[in-house]
Amino acid sequence: MKDKTEESRRLEELRKLSEEAKAGGGAKRVEEQHKKGKLTARERLEILLDEGSFTELDMFVKHRSHDFGLEKQRFPGDGVVTGYGKIDGRLVFVYSQDFTVFGGSLSEAHAEKICKIMDMAMKMGAPVIGLNDSGGARIQEGVVSLGGYADIFLKNTLASGVVPQISAVMGPSAGGAVYSPAITDFIFMVKNTSYMFVTGPNVVKTVTHEDVSFEELGGAVTHATKSGVAHFASESEAECLVGIRNLLSYMPQNYREDPPRLKTNDRPDRVEEALNTLIPDSPTRPYDMKDVIRLIVDDGRFTEVHELYAQNIIVGFGRLDGRSVGVIANQPAVLAGVLDIDASTKAARFVRFCDAFNVPLLVFEDVPGFLPGTDQEWRGIIKNGAKLLYAFSEATVPKITVITRKAYGGAYDVMNSKHIRGDMNFAWPTAEIAVMGPRGAVEIIFKREIEKASDRDEMEAKLISDYTSKFANPYIAAERGYIDEVIEPAKTRAKLIRSFEMLESKVDTNPKKKHGNIPL
Repeated sequence: MKDKTEESRRLEELRKLSEEAKAGGGAKRVEEQHKKGKLTARERLEILLDEGSFTELDMFVKHRSHDFGLEKQRFPGDGVVTGYGKIDGRLVFVYSQDFTVFGGSLSEAHAEKICKIMDMAMKMGAPVIGLNDSGGARIQEGVVSLGGYADIFLKNTLASGVVPQISAVMGPSAGGAVYSPAITDFIFMVKNTSYMFVTGPNVVKTVTHEDVSFEELGGAVTHATKSGVAHFASESEAECLVGIRNLLSYMPQNYREDPPRLKTNDRPDRVEEALNTLIPDSPTRPYDMKDVIRLIVDDGRFTEVHELYAQNIIVGFGRLDGRSVGVIANQPAVLAGVLDIDASTKAARFVRFCDAFNVPLLVFEDVPGFLPGTDQEWRGIIKNGAKLLYAFSEATVPKITVITRKAYGGAYDVMNSKHIRGDMNFAWPTAEIAVMGPRGAVEIIFKREIEKASDRDEMEAKLISDYTSKFANPYIAAERGYIDEVIEPAKTRAKLIRSFEMLESKVDTNPKKKHGNIPL
């Protein structure tokens, strides 16, 4: 009887401690969290993970600080819930910061919990998802908390390219706290409830005399449109968490695996007649490249990344006959699809992610060149444009380009041309592959003849017509083998699916080195 009583007491103690840990900072602080329109750390994990799949680790960890009265405030879990679970049946490691405990601030113990699950993710070869909701470093712990951040930054860096890393900023993320998400592969933010900045509005006002709100300085819309820090700006926390689940469906578990192939009822040989008439007759008229993408990918489903940033280029994930592909496409509907600094860096990082995790690349090209002007030149369009060139050149995954219309100048080279190891390069009959547009070329080549002509306009028009018929087409490049095939637009889907199927066994390597030196 005594043994049973002792056993019962110990089980009761375990249950009591577990309930205490699950209560976080207590009912009052949970209520305050809900009033802000925010979920608790555990509620977020319930939405993110498959039902009943979460296994918590380090539930009873507490901080070890005795300064400034902290020894009187010791919550089990210390402000972060860590563990592992499943998304669509696949293993993931997670941490979810609890703002109800010390404002989610990071202590030495808090950091150790995060580092532990990151180490486990590396060993198991599974993605890491961080749900960030933190007031920053725990000031009372001083340099120890700063050291904890640095430990996490190192883990993020070492895990980069080994396993996918996704960050969701669900509340504040300030000071050192912003750099862990910045190193990860994708950042989600929630409109009106999350923000990121190195220094807050008060410091900004003191130093620069700018009067700016939290939302204007570092809100989800700001980072999704102006800085490009956020890849997704969600309307709600639930939408954010469901978005993470969807994004992961396109990725492998780690760099050694291929992305999962899903079943589809969309016929691989589907013909889309609408593509035959989608390109406008006038080379200066815009059209929406997203229409092209949706008509080709499985079931018209395209998950766009960085949708609100550098909209002159499109990046995102789709599927072709169930295979995951990373799509990079010029957008003629915005700035004529020109490449500028922001578009180049946006696309370069996406290309490198796809290459790191064995996601084949599909490029839709309609680019008039790089954006001219002093602003672009002085801010480094040369080195930033070179980032995209470097990324495509370095990538060894299957790479296919479809030139729909313009492919002018150096931008033709950069957008996965045959010359930088594009595997299959197709062109529609509407493609124009040249050093520059017909008018610009004629004005340079025939400058003197035009100046001497009695009717300059008539002569210029004739010369432009002649140049267009000779060079503004895909056939000169096809004669050289720079274009593998000129294809009927309606049959693009079938052509791409067969090509990616052929490329499944592709093996390509880069020269042996420690690492390259991308032009940062």
